[in-house]
Amino acid sequence: MTNPQLIEQLKRHEGLRLNPYQCTANKLTIGYGRNLEDQGITLQEAQTLLENDIFRVTHELKRGIPLWDEIDSVRQDVLINMAFNLGTRRLLNFKKTLAFIRTKDYASAAKEMLNSKWAKQVGNRAAELSKQMRTGRYS
Repeated sequence: MTNPQLIEQLKRHEGLRLNPYQCTANKLTIGYGRNLEDQGITLQEAQTLLENDIFRVTHELKRGIPLWDEIDSVRQDVLINMAFNLGTRRLLNFKKTLAFIRTKDYASAAKEMLNSKWAKQVGNRAAELSKQMRTGRYS
């Protein structure tokens, strides 16, 4: 078990930075002095970050998309995936796609997803998500 006094001392000495920064050794750093360039993160830390980000994005979408709770979970997952990639604000600008989803015209929503700059940029990801939107099933 790590000594709580050591933890408090390190917190005080290192300071907390929630956004990446360049430390005095010119290394990309975050948190309480975590050197991301040399240390990186563990698989468990990456999993925790992913789960936290999914939780955050889901709540942003619940606030931003009327009738969110009426969309089935597979199609909600499509929107979460897109927002994870694009950012919620940019996803909410997919006005036509979201309008088709509101009317449960998933085939048109899927086509509209592919009719975007995003789809050209992400290729197979967009094709897979579009199919998932159209069918309501994971591939």
